[in-house]
Amino acid sequence: MRYFITFSYNGTDFHGSQKQPNGNTVQSELETALSTILREPVTVTFAGRTDAGVHAEKMVAHFDIESMLPANLVGRLNNLLPASIAIYGLQRVTYDAHARFDATARTYRYRITTRKDPFLCITHARVAPGLDYEAMNEAAQYLLGKQDFASFCRVHTDVKTTICDVREARWVQENETEAYFVITADRFLRNMVRAVVGTLFEVGRGNMTPAQLEEIIAAHNRCRAGQSAPAEGLSLVEIIYPKYIYHDEKN
Repeated sequence: MRYFITFSYNGTDFHGSQKQPNGNTVQSELETALSTILREPVTVTFAGRTDAGVHAEKMVAHFDIESMLPANLVGRLNNLLPASIAIYGLQRVTYDAHARFDATARTYRYRITTRKDPFLCITHARVAPGLDYEAMNEAAQYLLGKQDFASFCRVHTDVKTTICDVREARWVQENETEAYFVITADRFLRNMVRAVVGTLFEVGRGNMTPAQLEEIIAAHNRCRAGQSAPAEGLSLVEIIYPKYIYHDEKN
């Protein structure tokens, strides 16, 4: 039987989401906890990967198990896992459902603050005041649609295509010192959101015009875009799946 597990994590102390030979990761923590409770080796497949320091308010992964799940598995996992990882639910899915390939949309949010704050520094990137949000939102409109985002992809990554369909991209000012950028697409490339945000910062600082973003996209060259924004401001906040992959049972 295959299950989707929904969870969140603070990525500050992890070397990314995916298992690595050296360094603690979200996947290694989750697999260890599941294997301990279920008393058999368990491998989880994430909906996507996040880099070191990046957070997830909602991540989904799938795993397979032949036996029935024990009662209150969510609660037992939360008792075993570190405080930086929280499990929200388990749901049985069809045998061929895939956490990564069946996702139809993903949403990221990048949060910024212009003031020094010992608490916000975990989830917000600190930037200098004076960003032109109107110009950044004008530039963000060039991101919309299905197009090649090679200019915002980490080089030397093993991907078959750099085409993505961006459905939403906008800045929202929450108050005088805090704002966030929200972007939704069918898929994202490695480091794509941080590269996009870093480029929009250049527009907001007046170093680039909004129209230049269209030229950067057309160039298909990572060197044309801005530097990647810091990891701490980025969080995966939503993943959407078709309803037909779910069974009715919930744990």
